[in-house]
Amino acid sequence: MTQKKVAPMIRTVDGSSPPSYEEANQGCPGYYYVDGEQVVFCWDDTNIRRVFIRKVYTILMTQMLTTLAIVSLFLFCAPVRIYIQTHPGLYSISYLVFLVTFIILSCCGEIRRQFPWNLILLCVFTLSMAFMLGFISSFYNTKSVMLCIGITAMVCLSVTIFSFQTKVDFTSFQGVLFVLCMVMFFCAILMGIIVPFGYVPWLHALYAVIGSIVFTMFLAFDTQVLLGNKQYAISPEEYVFATLSLYLDIIYLFNFLLQIFGGSHE
Repeated sequence: MTQKKVAPMIRTVDGSSPPSYEEANQGCPGYYYVDGEQVVFCWDDTNIRRVFIRKVYTILMTQMLTTLAIVSLFLFCAPVRIYIQTHPGLYSISYLVFLVTFIILSCCGEIRRQFPWNLILLCVFTLSMAFMLGFISSFYNTKSVMLCIGITAMVCLSVTIFSFQTKVDFTSFQGVLFVLCMVMFFCAILMGIIVPFGYVPWLHALYAVIGSIVFTMFLAFDTQVLLGNKQYAISPEEYVFATLSLYLDIIYLFNFLLQIFGGSHE
């Protein structure tokens, strides 16, 4: 999960290939300069990892507060709620923006690590996701939405504290997460086939419960990958990707909880 730079291939005089960037620098520290003096650092250094974690959670909290503000606006401001409900095309535009920015941030590593474009794209991504979440929430009872926000906050806090303290390595549960994702995938296909013939409450409830469990586990997984003290770790260069992963885990968890507890409409 750590991003590394690869040097261009060069042939020596005798025709053999020199060692790659990873082979040549494996186990070697990096350097930076403070007041003209060379200082050794390593990506696995504890101080660097702490700064990285603080940066990720600072950006994440900014995202969550922005999302909460937009959702609250759509819930408590009747003119805004009526306007967005009568203009569903805005949701389609937001979804398109969300999809494009998500693909760029997920697939284009150079852009994802290039300041300030990475933060600009992350900001656009957050606003589009917040708009979609506010649009969906506007069709649910306000008390149900606030209840789901509270449950999501408690679950996220509990999972984060547990992931920081536990010796259980969630990063090694990739097989379990893959199986659960496949279960969700086939449930979605089944629902797509059955829904045109009638709404099946228990099937939708089962799908939402599985989704809540899966993204709770993904939250623990991504938190421990962020900490870097388990089997897998993420590079401190990838603070945008780490923030993106945690943000999506929380949003999808809230969305599935809303499907479970937010059944009554206003």
